[in-house]
Formats: sequence, structure tokens, C-alpha cells
Amino acid sequence: MAEQKPALVLHLVSGGEPLLFTLHPDEVDELRSRLHLHLEHGSVQTVRTAEDRTVAVNFAHVAAAYLDDLHRQGKVFGLH
Repeated sequence: MAEQKPALVLHLVSGGEPLLFTLHPDEVDELRSRLHLHLEHGSVQTVRTAEDRTVAVNFAHVAAAYLDDLHRQGKVFGLH
């Protein structure tokens, strides 16, 4: 089984292609539990990437956000 490559997927209010940020493994569980709060409050949060960089995300400009595995094949939104 391939190693998972978790990513934060952001669809901006302004449209266009989604932004993808691969996540540091230590970041995944906390972000998964708080993602809905960031969207509800439109907060600015820092996210640590797999490359150990820090990205500031202004969730006030995000229409939809979710965590996904970039290694998963045959993706169809909403289906596993």
C-alpha cells in the first residue's frame, strides 16, 4: 500500500483552480478537527507543509476546504 500524502485543498471564493498544500504529518489531525472552525470564523491560520514551510491561509477567502490524499487514484469528489 502506498504511503499517504495528505494535502489541504482550498477552493477560493474568487474561483479558479484549487490550491493544494501537502501537509506535515504532525499537522493533519489538528487541522482535520479545526478546519470547520477556520471556515466558519474566516480566521487566518498558519499551516505547516510537508516541506516544513509555514503558509498563512486567510479562510475568509475560502469557499470550500478539505483534506485529501494526493496518492489516491481515480478521484471523484465525494466518493472514496
